[in-house]
Amino acid sequence: MTDQRMIIEMGMGNDLHGQDYQKAARRAIEDAMRHSTLPIFQSIGVDHQQMRVQVTVGVQKPDQLDLTALAAALPRGRATVTAVKGGLNIANDETGETAIVATAAIEAFLPSQADNWRLRESEGQAIGHPDM
Repeated sequence: MTDQRMIIEMGMGNDLHGQDYQKAARRAIEDAMRHSTLPIFQSIGVDHQQMRVQVTVGVQKPDQLDLTALAAALPRGRATVTAVKGGLNIANDETGETAIVATAAIEAFLPSQADNWRLRESEGQAIGHPDM
């Protein structure tokens, strides 16, 4: 069965003084998670462990991220995290510090649920899970 993307959320996080890419990336992922809720699991009776979670984080120095630690912090599903060059570094010439900005996209995939839904023939509208 093919996975289908059910949700995608984006977030942004930063570390203004510590020049810590890991902290900025973690905050970007947390920001993306705060933009969504997934009531679909209760609505259609799917175990959240069936969900595959794919996270892409962009920072200027992706090699400085601990991807295993970032994946372990995700609360649901089977997560993988990929780091790419992105985000933004903003140098402060007065203090010598660099503010780190990270971006993250979280994609959630579930096995196809097409067989769990049917259309009402008279109106062409989905009427829900057959077990409801």
